[in-house]
Amino acid sequence: MRILLSFGLTGLVAAPAFAADLEISIEIPKLDVAEYHKPYVAIWLERPDQSVAANLAVWYDVANKKQEGDKWLKDLRQWWRRAGRNVTVPADGLTSATRAPGAHAIKFEDSHAALKALAPGEYQLIVEAAREVGGREVVKIPLQWPPEKGAALNAKGEHELGTVAVTVKP
Repeated sequence: MRILLSFGLTGLVAAPAFAADLEISIEIPKLDVAEYHKPYVAIWLERPDQSVAANLAVWYDVANKKQEGDKWLKDLRQWWRRAGRNVTVPADGLTSATRAPGAHAIKFEDSHAALKALAPGEYQLIVEAAREVGGREVVKIPLQWPPEKGAALNAKGEHELGTVAVTVKP
């Protein structure tokens, strides 16, 4: 627990400070197709006006020789149009390698730079996946930041994404 100290007229006062966590679990389904490629995935928070409030993660082919993996980031169309074209990749703490089928969890504490800068309000967590010789899918989950109380939220994709679950903790 973090403690804020302030000096008032009566002396030293201790009060708990704001602390919150955002946990995201993303299921990448195993598809029975002739040619399978791991999907590129972008995860970000959007304001009600659909502007990007925070980029959280981008999974793509970072190890591709001659950085050819970068050129396929455009296939994450929503993310690319709203934020991606302005992001220099690779970016520390944002970009990492694609993930194999299965469940993948990432956790952000309120001290993470992306969350620290968020103004209190309504947001949508957006997860977009695009796969070479495959499809593209976007899953959206509305959430409140900072959370007033704990919540477990989820949505399910239809083909490129399975269940996307979000847990917010005050």
